[in-house]
Amino acid sequence: MLTQTINPTYFIIDFDSTFTKVEGLDELASIALAGHPDRVRIVDQIRDLTEKGMNGEMSFAEGLRRRIELLSANRQHIDILVDFLRTKISDSFQRNKQFLTEYADQIYIISSGFREFIVPIVTEMGVREDHVYANEFLFDNEGTIVGIDEANVLSTDGGKIKLLRTLNLSGDVYVIGDGYTDYELRESGLANRFYAFTENVQRQRVVQVADHVAASLDEFLFHNKINRSQSYPKSRIKVLLLENVHPVAVQAFEEEGFKVEFVKGALDEDELCERIKDVSIIGIRSKTQITRRVLENANKLMAIGAFCIGTNQIDLEAATERGVAVFNAPYSNTRSVVELAIGEMIMLIRNIVPKSNQMHQGVWDKSANGSFEVRGKKLGMIGYGNIGTQLSIVAEALGMEVYFYDVVDKLAIGNARKVRTLEELLQISDVISMHVDGRKENANLIGKREFDMMKDGVIFMNLARGHVVDIKALVEAVKSGKVAGAGVDVFPKEPKTNDEEFVSELRGLDNVILSPHIGGSTEEAQVNIGHFVPSKLLEYMNNGSTYASVNFPEVQLPKLGNSHRLLHIHANVPGVLAKLNSIFANNNINITGQYLKTNESIGYVIVDIAKNYSEEFIKELKEIDGTIRFRMLY
Repeated sequence: MLTQTINPTYFIIDFDSTFTKVEGLDELASIALAGHPDRVRIVDQIRDLTEKGMNGEMSFAEGLRRRIELLSANRQHIDILVDFLRTKISDSFQRNKQFLTEYADQIYIISSGFREFIVPIVTEMGVREDHVYANEFLFDNEGTIVGIDEANVLSTDGGKIKLLRTLNLSGDVYVIGDGYTDYELRESGLANRFYAFTENVQRQRVVQVADHVAASLDEFLFHNKINRSQSYPKSRIKVLLLENVHPVAVQAFEEEGFKVEFVKGALDEDELCERIKDVSIIGIRSKTQITRRVLENANKLMAIGAFCIGTNQIDLEAATERGVAVFNAPYSNTRSVVELAIGEMIMLIRNIVPKSNQMHQGVWDKSANGSFEVRGKKLGMIGYGNIGTQLSIVAEALGMEVYFYDVVDKLAIGNARKVRTLEELLQISDVISMHVDGRKENANLIGKREFDMMKDGVIFMNLARGHVVDIKALVEAVKSGKVAGAGVDVFPKEPKTNDEEFVSELRGLDNVILSPHIGGSTEEAQVNIGHFVPSKLLEYMNNGSTYASVNFPEVQLPKLGNSHRLLHIHANVPGVLAKLNSIFANNNINITGQYLKTNESIGYVIVDIAKNYSEEFIKELKEIDGTIRFRMLY
């Protein structure tokens, strides 16, 4: 770990687009030209000159002179800019203020920007004012900027090199910046390493010449073994999101600093085995299968997010064995599925689909034959979970009699009535709606035998899982008239992407509504899921909380305070907690908080400890018999 020694390491940090998220001079122009008829054009010109200078595409001195000529600003505008920049300090610098204060004697800000707006920002973050080197404005008597101090070496080409040479720093010098002029300090031989800082902007020419790429200050500190706010830089943690999950999910992870890869479609097993390598978090919907083989190739996977209700597409047993937590969205799209069920039920019982098809062919068939109201009809639901209970309430409000069958004893909502057997439900229902989960035992739950038990002219709907209904038997029931109308949203085999053809024997059948697995596909539902699943994944990654996990013991943890949090996942065997506590005692570790939860497969121990401990102590924890995974957060 780097420490302050006789020959310390010095840190040269750029300001614009490094310490802050923006270019100060560009923002000053935008502020000063507010209301100017040519504002957009002039600001764009200044930004273009800035970019060319940062990429090393033009003389820095020439670019700076031309930018100042275009600028029309005064001291009042600088004050506004300073207030604005206080809100634009780079996230990783905000998180690591302790580094700036602890290493204040070794940190220098060397910038081509201007002291007038740099000093107020960096000194509030702990940087010494006498360690700030930047250009300075010249003002007239009214406080208007009329030029720059050309005696300042930073206003010239190679100015940073000249400045650093005069500092004559005795020790290693590491440069952190986003521009080519920052790299030139390394090129000149005055710096030992150049870190291309890409948290805010990535310039390819700068990245290509860097010794290291630092996507955040956390990553720079991690690389140099310096104390930091994150135990492991989030910019190094890869998130793979498949099946076109909602953009708010992508945004949630990116705002936290994770490296996100987004894929529109699903991946087959072979593709996924390759793509999942080095991935720590994966987000899927219903088409992607996370098999045991996939998990065996997932060398860094810590968590899976199912952006849907079900998790039957995930091998939960294999995930648990490998210490991978799984989260889903059991409630977020409930209302959307219910509304589709109600809509299809009414369309089918009114025989609207065939009439609509006839109308498109020019046939006018104004008759009531085969059209009925839903009021007074018996709705039979197979499965009475979150969707079933809410459908029950809405259907009852429409005047229907509601019955349900579930293998689990459920309390009926409203006037709904539970029947004892599936056979009883099939025989009494006018409308049957499937709402079971995707477990293997439910495969072909409804087949020829079950259709034969139903009333003639029954309305049948499956918005649950494709494999719970024998499609061949359903086709025969529709063709024979046993089923007067069907609504199917899920299928045993579904296209992976929108470019694939949907193939099914159900195509072309009269009074059959086919929808492409969109029961939960409303904007409202997808936004809800896009918020809910990442929030659970982020709580687990940031805090260790497993609340709402489908395979881990549920633990709701307080926020991590001024301590380090150890997360120990182990096989649920006797004596593990005793061994852990023995190691804590033998190493004189002060425990500030401890939590333990188990399920039938694993135990999950969370311990908050004081920051002083040895590497040997951590090694002992990892080597306890039965350990599946160990993580440390701080």
